[in-house]
Amino acid sequence: MYLGRVIGRVWSTVKDPALAAQRLLLVQPLTPEGLPTGKRLVVTDAVGAGANELVYWSKGKESSFPFLPNEVPTEMTIVGIVDALNVDRGA
Repeated sequence: MYLGRVIGRVWSTVKDPALAAQRLLLVQPLTPEGLPTGKRLVVTDAVGAGANELVYWSKGKESSFPFLPNEVPTEMTIVGIVDALNVDRGA
């Protein structure tokens, strides 16, 4: 799982029919300290995340599992909204 922040929403009028009811969000990957890292990504949303929320997302085949029994063609999916994050680098 990876940490990120929702920074936008993607609107698409033409897409794979299996994505018809899916929300597509733009996510900026973050380090555990909350610093931006890597390129921004388009991900599907399985939990109803909103703008500027801290989320964690999965990558690979497992990212389609939250939508079962539907088969959604996705490579990355938001699977949780982070309420609090504590990082202890001294451990």
